[in-house]
Amino acid sequence: MTTTVSTRGLTRRQLLKSSAAAGAIAVVGAGFIASPNAAWALEVSQITEHEMATLMQMARDIFPHDQVGDKFYAIAVKGYDTAEQKEFVAQGVAKLDELARAAGAPDYLETKWEDNRVALLKQIEDDAFFQTVRGGLVTGLYNQKAVWPIFGYEGESFSQGGYIDRGFNDINWL
Repeated sequence: MTTTVSTRGLTRRQLLKSSAAAGAIAVVGAGFIASPNAAWALEVSQITEHEMATLMQMARDIFPHDQVGDKFYAIAVKGYDTAEQKEFVAQGVAKLDELARAAGAPDYLETKWEDNRVALLKQIEDDAFFQTVRGGLVTGLYNQKAVWPIFGYEGESFSQGGYIDRGFNDINWL
């Protein structure tokens, strides 16, 4: 759920309090998205705050990892905030919002249940917009070195002698 908050006369404490009650991401004024429960913010320059928040929610719905923070998803989709991608993102988000309205929600972000959002994504899974975002997330999300420890990945092994001598047989989840 996203909340739009006016920044006029708003203290940091009021911002965090109002956005924490509303949901995971706060869209705050011109080109600024902040997290109410973590110390990160994201500035957008080419696409709208709504479009960036939608991309972040899409990313979380396509590759859902509860243990991965929103800032990593924000980093993964930040590359779509370019002049070249502006129209492409606007059209894709508009189509997704249109499908959400047809399903009875105000827009994709306001679609309350993950299963319902996934159903909307399945309707556009063959579209270039969905395929581009999904494909970009594979590298945009999983190539972030800060995410690797969350999944237990220690990084490339060549510089450390390879996997044979470094934990090849210590798989404990099989």
